[in-house]
Formats: sequence, structure tokens, C-alpha cells
Amino acid sequence: MKPIQDLIPELNVPKKIVITHHYNPDADALGSTLGLWHYLKMKGHDCIVISPNAMPDFILWMPKSETVINFETQTNEASKWLDSSDYLFCLDFNHLSRTKYFAPVLEKFKGQKVMIDHHLSPDESFDYGISIPSKSSTCEMVYDFINSCGDNALINLDIAKCLYAGTMTDTGSFKFPCTTASVHAMVSDLMSKGLKTAPIHEAVYDNYNENRLRFLGFVLSQKMKLITDCHTSIIAISRSELNEYNINTGDTEGVVNFPLSLKNVIFSIFISERENEIRMSFRSKGNFNVNEFARTYFSGGGHANAAGGKSDDSLEKTLEKLTNAILEHKNILQQCYKQSN
Repeated sequence: MKPIQDLIPELNVPKKIVITHHYNPDADALGSTLGLWHYLKMKGHDCIVISPNAMPDFILWMPKSETVINFETQTNEASKWLDSSDYLFCLDFNHLSRTKYFAPVLEKFKGQKVMIDHHLSPDESFDYGISIPSKSSTCEMVYDFINSCGDNALINLDIAKCLYAGTMTDTGSFKFPCTTASVHAMVSDLMSKGLKTAPIHEAVYDNYNENRLRFLGFVLSQKMKLITDCHTSIIAISRSELNEYNINTGDTEGVVNFPLSLKNVIFSIFISERENEIRMSFRSKGNFNVNEFARTYFSGGGHANAAGGKSDDSLEKTLEKLTNAILEHKNILQQCYKQSN
């Protein structure tokens, strides 16, 4: 994989470009792809964003989100773009499998594949790329990429809104350890260009339906289970419970973080039973590495303090396997808790 800097001279000539992100996009996925899209359009490129599936409501306010192609419902249009494009930019993921049903189509892409990502253990199948796990978000990396092209002056309000949204969410509203000085410098620069941050925070966090808030109350009062001596919280939600509250894609975003506000909890797990699999989110405080935990037990991965996984077993068997894995890590979790207090 060649460094992404080698690609910059080639982008001085208009190209046809497809930009995509991972399945079930979050604010960083859509923010980074749309932020890059706005920039490349200003540079004269013919480009489009293709999402592997539908996007959640809480990020549909982003400028030009209505132009994004949904691969699952617009398969032919997506395929035509891929067949005729020079470059495929893959943002916020580092394995094509993270696009799920879109992956077999992407694997056949005949042009150059470009990766911009901040997750661990990238696949080397990309032609160009940059992977910096210490970066707060892919949005921050897109900001850096635009600057490396010498085009900071092209960052307008549409780009700023997109990049700020993904950085805000991936840093937990700037409270996670990944919130470095470079993050604050970026936000300062975006604000100097006219960005208003409060409306974006409201659009992301204060724009849910009533059913989502009632679901959250149900989750915290009825479904949150604590393994006290392991400093761990587990929330497991069945399909019937998701349906009862009419929970859609994106409505569970951030729920996994709530138990970490408890003084004695350093490891939080959110499990949801979906149509074809069990989806799992892992979050931690301090030194407990949820990336290793997810990779070891649940075919997942991500960051040291934030990762995801999946299970093909039933919800009951998944919970049994999860509980056993937590108990195996009891001593490590206790040590990590002591180190953080």
C-alpha cells in the first residue's frame, strides 16, 4: 500500500471517484465521506458517496446527504458508478468486509482503492492509504488530508459541519483520551471559518423521537446488569424489545456509553439481537483493551477503548459465552479498575 501523499499529484487532474464508508454508518462515517465529497467536488472531480445501506435519521441533516446513493436500494446505479470510476475512497473502515453486502462488489473494483482510516490492523489490499489509530476520527484525518493538499482555504461551512460532527461523536463530545491538541486546533480553525457548534450538537443529540427516550429509560431501569466484581455492565436487547419500542438504525447509538458514568464500571457492553446476527458494542475506561477482547471472542475489533463484535449464536448462548469471557478477565479488570482510581 502506497502512502496517500503519493496520490495527491494525481488528484490535480479531474477524476471520477466513488467514496464509501462502513455498513450502518455513524456520524464519523458519513461526516468524513461527505466532507471529502464536498472538497473533491470543489476541486473539479466527478464524485459520489455510496452508502452500503440506509443511514440513520440523526445524521441526515448533513449538507448534501440527500445525494448519497444507498447500495441496497439503488444497486444498479451504484454499480454503474463503480464500473466507470478511477478511484474508490474507503473511509472509516480498513477491511472491505466492514461494508457487509457491498463488499463483493467493491472487491471487483478495477480502479485504485484508497483507504483513510483510524482503526487498528488495516488490510493491505488497498493501493493507497493512511491508517493512524491514534487519530480521534476519520473526520480529523480528512481535515488533515485537505491541509496536506494545501487546500485549507477551500474548507467551507458544509465541509466544516460534516467534519465537526464526526469528530464530536467519536471523541464523546471531546471527553475521550483521543481528544488531542490537534483536535482542538482543528475545531478552532473550523470555528474561525464560521462554524457554529451548538446547532450540530443539537442535531445529533437532541433530535430523537419519543420512543427512543422511553427505550433508553427501559434499558437503564430494566436491562442493565452489573457484574460488580468485574466492574462490568451488560445490556442485552432482544429483537422483540427493539420492535416494541420501534427502534430503527441509529436509535441505539451511544447507549453503550451510559453505564460508564457509574463510578465502579470500567467495561460496558451493549448487545442487540438483529435479523441475521447478534451485534455487540464494547466500551471501556482506562487500560482495559476492548479491541483485543472483541477480536479474541467475537470476530470484532476497533480501538483500545471502543470496539464492536458479532455473534451467530442465539442471544442466550452469546450471553453465556460473554459472561464466561468476562469472568476469565476478572483479575485483569480488577487491576485496570485499581489503576484508574
